[in-house]
Amino acid sequence: MKTDVIVVGAGPAGLMLAGELSLAGVRPIVLERRAVPGTAHKASGLGGRILDMLRYRGLLDRFAAVGTPIAAPIFPFGGMHIDFTSLADGPMDAMGIPQARVEELLAERAGELGAEIRRGHEVVALDQDEERVTVRIEGPEGAYTLTARYLVGCDGGRSRIRELAGIAFPGNTFPEVNRLGMVRVPDTVPVRDDGGLDLPGYGPISPGFTRTERGVFAIGPVDPAQRTMFFQTTEEDRTEYDNDDPLTLAELAASAHRVLGAELPLGDPIRLSRYQFQARRAERFRSGRVLLAGDAAHLLPATGTALNVGMLDAVNLGWKLAATVQGWAPAGLLDSYHEERHAAAGRALQQTRAQAALRRGQDEAADALRAVFQELFADEPALRRLAGMISANDVRYPVPGADAHPLAGTFAPDLPLLTDQGETSVAELLHAGRPVLLDLADRAELREQVRGREPRIVIVTAKTEERPADAILLRPDAFVGWAAAVDEPADTAATGLRDALDRWVGQP
Repeated sequence: MKTDVIVVGAGPAGLMLAGELSLAGVRPIVLERRAVPGTAHKASGLGGRILDMLRYRGLLDRFAAVGTPIAAPIFPFGGMHIDFTSLADGPMDAMGIPQARVEELLAERAGELGAEIRRGHEVVALDQDEERVTVRIEGPEGAYTLTARYLVGCDGGRSRIRELAGIAFPGNTFPEVNRLGMVRVPDTVPVRDDGGLDLPGYGPISPGFTRTERGVFAIGPVDPAQRTMFFQTTEEDRTEYDNDDPLTLAELAASAHRVLGAELPLGDPIRLSRYQFQARRAERFRSGRVLLAGDAAHLLPATGTALNVGMLDAVNLGWKLAATVQGWAPAGLLDSYHEERHAAAGRALQQTRAQAALRRGQDEAADALRAVFQELFADEPALRRLAGMISANDVRYPVPGADAHPLAGTFAPDLPLLTDQGETSVAELLHAGRPVLLDLADRAELREQVRGREPRIVIVTAKTEERPADAILLRPDAFVGWAAAVDEPADTAATGLRDALDRWVGQP
């Protein structure tokens, strides 16, 4: 059997990619080794740039209907809590939503657009040449082979696809094990007014992180009326745990006892999970006709980052791979996926490794370092820079030329627009996932440069109250491929746009 694209792994990155490919007109086959969708509590929310991207695709309302928006979060960072609530405009948004629900919504969308998801189908062998990729699959009805023009491994940190493609995965595994539970607190344990506990045999425990010689214990209130709280323990443990082996309430309680030296009574659990941190990045995100995305491409040693970065990988790759399959991709377009997202993953790896360094120290010097950082995070410029790192809002892709417009390479601002058809916005223009030339100054000579490349690209003439540029080339992933300065000379602007179109949209 033949197809254009095989996606291996029906986690958030794989399902997001399946939806993006389908939106662009390429119907992938998704292979998932698990027979049924996962229900384990892994990531617990989305934050930062991926929420903007979901809005630019018209999907945010679907997620908000089942999630809990958090406008100004208090975010864990390196064993501390960083409070963004003091900033009036809120530098990053977050949404509480379990990963299982994220996967459910993304699978729903991919199915609506025509993607085929096969569960209980495991890839056991892979072979590729200059024209195709062939995989051997063990499915519910037995073994079979499937051939495609491209294959994308989104099959997690222990990626079989990465291994079969011979892609190295350098980095390190940290020796600590983290156990996390959302649990009801029994009436026998007093809950303090500040959201902490008075634990018999230990004493008062404030919200946040409590360090002992044996590890770290963290708590945070969830629903005071229902007496539900988050509990987390971190302790050194070199046991190799199977990710499919669920955490039990007894294991969480035993870990808390070891860390605190006192028994922690626990009521009914709402969520239980166990995880270990790794810091790794694949040497390359592409090997011939095999590509990697999500945890298969990178593992990040901090919470609140990996899910978002992996889904952003999928958005960057989807339109480029679709253009390649459809035959209109410019030379080097697919290679730019590695160039851009390998660097973005490196940025995420840098800030999460810094978190690991802050979090892991247990001596007085480490305490002093955390105290200094906590003071620095009280300053607005530091808070905003930190928010940019965590949210991926500071990602800027490289653009050629020393005199590129400041918007080039950045995520497009959601400008309110007025066209002949009425009011719209940049976000609405990108719902269809196609390149757009947005003409904000009625410059016919720039629109003429696009002629011959339609319908690959859409031309929109509009007005906005404070235009940041005369014209903007919007990539399907909402990044700016090029922009013309206000009143930029016609010949200069036309040359710049033509070069950008050749780079991102292809020849006429």
